[in-house]
Amino acid sequence: MWFICGLGNPGREYKKTRHNLGFDILDSIVKKNNFQINKEDKNKILFKGNFGNNTCLFCKPMTFMNLSGQVIGKLVNYYKIPKSKIIIIHDDIDLMLGKIKIKTGGGSGGHNGISSIDNSIGKNYRRIKIGVGRPVSKEFVSSFVLEKFDKFDREIIDRLINKITKNFELILNDESLFLTKIALEIKK
Repeated sequence: MWFICGLGNPGREYKKTRHNLGFDILDSIVKKNNFQINKEDKNKILFKGNFGNNTCLFCKPMTFMNLSGQVIGKLVNYYKIPKSKIIIIHDDIDLMLGKIKIKTGGGSGGHNGISSIDNSIGKNYRRIKIGVGRPVSKEFVSSFVLEKFDKFDREIIDRLINKITKNFELILNDESLFLTKIALEIKK
């Protein structure tokens, strides 16, 4: 079984913010594929579905970003999911707006959700990092990631979300093809 988790913060005030990009992408994948809620409680919402022969458990931690690792650690242990079958989707201020990068392991880059996950399960899981741009000054990072995208940036992000959703199944078998398809479709 694959474990796919989108990071974000619970609560209406955080909807459509940069830090909730993982939630936005996960919601889009789940909706497009009509995956149903498998379990929901105060700490998480789980969806289950299949892409071909690949069974997937999709997770939205309902703790705040900084505590994501607690929920993820418990689920990964309970379902005995190997790190090679874990994908975490999150925003990244070190990537230009709308850029996508897939990485296994490495540092958190100051992302508190990733730090929390690293502390719970270690580092050798796969991450889909989505660029949200960077504020002009380091002291504005916290407020920057909690702001909504402006209209122009939101259009770029929504196009990317659609491409990721359309091609998501590919990442389970061929990461390079997934990235190539997205890059080609964005150029259209």
